[in-house]
Amino acid sequence: MKNLKKVSLYLLALLAFGFASCESEDPEKENEGELITDVTLKFQELNGSNALVGDVLSFKASDPQGIEVGKTPNVQSISLTKGKKYQMTIEVTNSIEGEDITQEILEEAEEHQFFFLGQVFDSSFFSIQYADAGGIALGVKTNVTVSASTGTNNSSMRVVLRHDLDKNFPGASNPNFANFVQAGGETDLDITFPVILN
Repeated sequence: MKNLKKVSLYLLALLAFGFASCESEDPEKENEGELITDVTLKFQELNGSNALVGDVLSFKASDPQGIEVGKTPNVQSISLTKGKKYQMTIEVTNSIEGEDITQEILEEAEEHQFFFLGQVFDSSFFSIQYADAGGIALGVKTNVTVSASTGTNNSSMRVVLRHDLDKNFPGASNPNFANFVQAGGETDLDITFPVILN
């Protein structure tokens, strides 16, 4: 009888160990990227002393289901004045969960970076410089100068957010770095805003 109890306890222990082993081998859930529903570009004029003046101009790209790379969200046209200098800030949110993704980007600034491409830069209509706190190349805050002698009123600006890139890669400190993919990482956002220069 004692031997039967020992065998039963031994089998019970083996079964418990087997279940624990199966559980530990289950694949872990992948950490999915943040859901982004809204990206807002805010422009405010900078005067000759680089002080902010005038009203804030806001232009938004949004998709209530989430902005996906490769798909086209609802995008407002950016309308700016020739010959003006602006401070541009970017706000990224998840309206479904009420989350401010911008704050997370700032907290993980070493892992993220915005790049700005498109016709406005190819044709030298705009010049843009990173203006983030601490001098880090991030792009949540930039200074944008609009040429006074632009020859066209309609153009575009592509806004790309990358994460896990090599920020020391040659050229990656340039906000207009067209070969951003070479610096590694993955794309979180890739949105093209129409631009009208008045």
